[in-house]
Amino acid sequence: MALQKLDAQEAAQQLKALPLWTFDAKVGAITREFVLADFMQAFAFMTQIAIAAEKHNHHPEWSNVYNKVLITWTTHDVHGLSSNDIALARMCDQAFAGHASAHPHS
Repeated sequence: MALQKLDAQEAAQQLKALPLWTFDAKVGAITREFVLADFMQAFAFMTQIAIAAEKHNHHPEWSNVYNKVLITWTTHDVHGLSSNDIALARMCDQAFAGHASAHPHS
């Protein structure tokens, strides 16, 4: 079955479980900034996400400045948000929670 774009109602329902992510309905993407203790922790976090993203063949748009990692998930093939984006955002949250140096409210 081909990947499908989440409609507005599906997206709203799924995003209830991701309260720290910001949804841009115009673009069809979700974004969150993660703040870690230092650059090495941020890079380790990005490596963890990169490995998972590669396994899912779904890759984030992201940037890193010192201890901050900004991650955006969107599915270009459907021009919006898909279940892959939601799943990988959850995975990011879980990976972040596992970092002792993570700032909990970022």
